[in-house]
Amino acid sequence: MNSPTPQSPTTQSPRIVVIGAGMAAHRLVDSLVTRAEERISVTVLGDESRLPYDRVGLTRYFDGEGEDALTLPATIFADPRVTLHEGDPALAIDRGARTVTTASGAVHTYDHLVLATGSVASRPPVDGAELPGCFVYRTLDDVAALRVHVEERAAALGRPVRGIVVGGGLLGLEAAGALQGMDAEATVLQSNDRLMSAQLDLPAGGVLRRLIEQRGIAVRTGARTTAVLAGDTGAVRGVTLKDGDELEADLVVFTVGVRPRDELARAAGLICHPRGGVEIDAGCATSDPQVLAIGEVASYEGQCVGLVAPGNAMAEVACDRILGGDAEFAGYDLSTKLKLSGVEVASFGDAFATTPGALDVVYTDPVAGVHKKLVLSDDAKTLLGGMLVGDASAYGALRPLVGGALGGDPAAYLVPAGGIAPPTAELPDEAVVCSCSSVTAGAIRHAVAEEGCADLADVKACTKAGATCGSCVVAVKGLISGQLTKMGRSVGTGLCEHFALTRRQLFDAVHVSGLTTFSAVIERFGRGRGCDTCKPVLASILAVLGGEHVLDGENATLQDTNDHVMANLQKDGTYSVVPRMPGGEVTPEGLITVGEVARDYGLYTKITGGQRVDMFGARLEQLPEIWKRLVDAGFESGHAYGKSLRTVKSCVGSTWCRYGVLDSTSMAVQLELRYRGLRAPHKFKLGVSGCARECAEARAKDAGIIATAQGWNLYVGGNGGATPRHAELLAEGLDDATLIRTLDRYFMYYIRTADKLQRTAPWMVSLEGGIDGLREVIMEDSLGLCADLDAAMERHVANYRDEWAETLADPAKLARFRSFVNAPTTPDPDLAYVPERGQARPARPEERTDSRVLIAGTTLEVRR
Repeated sequence: MNSPTPQSPTTQSPRIVVIGAGMAAHRLVDSLVTRAEERISVTVLGDESRLPYDRVGLTRYFDGEGEDALTLPATIFADPRVTLHEGDPALAIDRGARTVTTASGAVHTYDHLVLATGSVASRPPVDGAELPGCFVYRTLDDVAALRVHVEERAAALGRPVRGIVVGGGLLGLEAAGALQGMDAEATVLQSNDRLMSAQLDLPAGGVLRRLIEQRGIAVRTGARTTAVLAGDTGAVRGVTLKDGDELEADLVVFTVGVRPRDELARAAGLICHPRGGVEIDAGCATSDPQVLAIGEVASYEGQCVGLVAPGNAMAEVACDRILGGDAEFAGYDLSTKLKLSGVEVASFGDAFATTPGALDVVYTDPVAGVHKKLVLSDDAKTLLGGMLVGDASAYGALRPLVGGALGGDPAAYLVPAGGIAPPTAELPDEAVVCSCSSVTAGAIRHAVAEEGCADLADVKACTKAGATCGSCVVAVKGLISGQLTKMGRSVGTGLCEHFALTRRQLFDAVHVSGLTTFSAVIERFGRGRGCDTCKPVLASILAVLGGEHVLDGENATLQDTNDHVMANLQKDGTYSVVPRMPGGEVTPEGLITVGEVARDYGLYTKITGGQRVDMFGARLEQLPEIWKRLVDAGFESGHAYGKSLRTVKSCVGSTWCRYGVLDSTSMAVQLELRYRGLRAPHKFKLGVSGCARECAEARAKDAGIIATAQGWNLYVGGNGGATPRHAELLAEGLDDATLIRTLDRYFMYYIRTADKLQRTAPWMVSLEGGIDGLREVIMEDSLGLCADLDAAMERHVANYRDEWAETLADPAKLARFRSFVNAPTTPDPDLAYVPERGQARPARPEERTDSRVLIAGTTLEVRR
């Protein structure tokens, strides 16, 4: 097809009718009102009775975000040149008369017609696919109906709902994560031999499967669904597979692909591809030059793609053509990134190495659950594509380099943090940084240099880079900083787009202002509604300065996942219980209580490296019952869930050991009781060794204390994070009082000045003057802060309250510890336990068969 530039009448405003009100349509209209002259008229016809929304972010709906959070910017519809008709779908196109008739009977005349009708979710041609309890995962109405069904079924059954997701692609895994987020069991059935088979090869798919299963989501590959089974009530009771297996289920979600909505185009006589979709040329024109098609309904070179980036690129081309330009669609960018909390997956470029002579560079760590592959040209210089599973942190830096020189050793992008430093070569202007909006590095630099953009929010508004999926935000920030530096301007180091202040500056601002709530802080020092970056940071700062309970008032909504219920969520959906045992000391009576609790609730127990007893497998509604018994026995929260003090490890010291120089156990107990509950930018640990033999491994801790004949030696800034680091000697020969005073100042200075989620080791590396500078500040008082640091720690010690003891005394706080609103204490009748090294633990989904676990001796047998 040729694509002549459509000619518009000159006697009136060009009338542009857009059929569809999805993401591609929104992008087109946004571009039109931004670039066009005053004389255009745009009419948008939408099927749904709501404003256009972010379909990519549907899973966020299950994280408590309402429709407003997903709604795309509506300012374009306030433009007098634009009219949006919600809930009035187009029914017919008359190409001769150039009109579109809608369901309401309205007739709209056009000079340019743009089809942006998208696609509809497919259901496989199997018996029972339309039964009550069968869903697709495509629109807000779909996910809202799914949530209602899960809640109602769970209440009726008195147990978690069993859900099956048919389809193991991107959308299927996100749907499984959404089910799990609603406390439903999730099993993914994939007909292919691996998950995300369109993006990942077999080794990468295998690593992804293990990561998904570790989340408690069961996976079956090579599983083709042949029928959905109905129960006595007519609702879903299970599915049948091609191999004859039957799986029980209370609902089924189909994520087996989409079908272009080309029925209007076919009825109007436009040429469509045999496999579906309206055929377009590089100018997005259909077989009728006055009709263009964009997004998922458009078939370019025989292919329809359900990704945001190509739809946005088509929208820009269509806009340019309507306005008299000659832009062309460059083809599909199939780069994708999985949006499932805790599981990172990305695929980009020629990930399957189909280019002749292509080379693979692969790094795999099956223990850590990481698999990375880069595909290079035959001379190993040009990046062609790649796959990242388990750690996709390099995606933002790598994807823009596709087709260009990698600029260094490929291993630098693959090995874990702390290995070879990735090259820092500047991206060329033509490199596409944001694939969703086709924004190049040059466009971002231009926005900073010529448009006056100074931060991420400005660049988002100007270029739309980072405004959709967000996977390019790190790269965009780097470009902004680099361009500002070139211009001789100061580079913003703000916490996030909502706060221009760093964490350190924000701490001081809250301290001086005396504000006690997030809303008050963001109103005075920030903008917007906050995000997952700034909310936990403010929660930590407010906890340190205000000392309120983490579940009190407005601040309860700021907490990380684990802090919400004061327990660590495990991969099977249960929680861990970790009572504090200062310095590893525990009385016989305390041990008996711990053992009785573990026995009575069927919890798996383990002695930790920090000299604690971990108890695993507690259900949400059991946590208050368990903690009441522990609190009554004298235990308190071990804060295993918080960014705070975790443990103070100790050897037995001079009390028992013949080599002991000082009483390390007593010192460990004293320090743990002093710093318990102290919130920080990240978790921190201490170790106290009674002699130089170092049985407590003190130099691997954030603060390590080693006894000598002259007193205590204090080491700081060590930990076993992503890059293990030994602590450095700060002071030696300290008496008890000096040691404690120095530690007080060290931790308070760290809490005040560290960046968000920064552990003490990298903080020490970045600290001005290093260990010598720290010594000057907290021991020589070079900044005059010591009195303030001392007072802050004394306030913490004086105001400490056990979080679990206070929760047990507050009915309002206890109300959140319910798995189901209508069944607050009902246990799951299908929860089975299997032996794990002689102890019970909940059976994983793949170990369950017909709601039973079959055990022969000590070996688990599972029927498939």
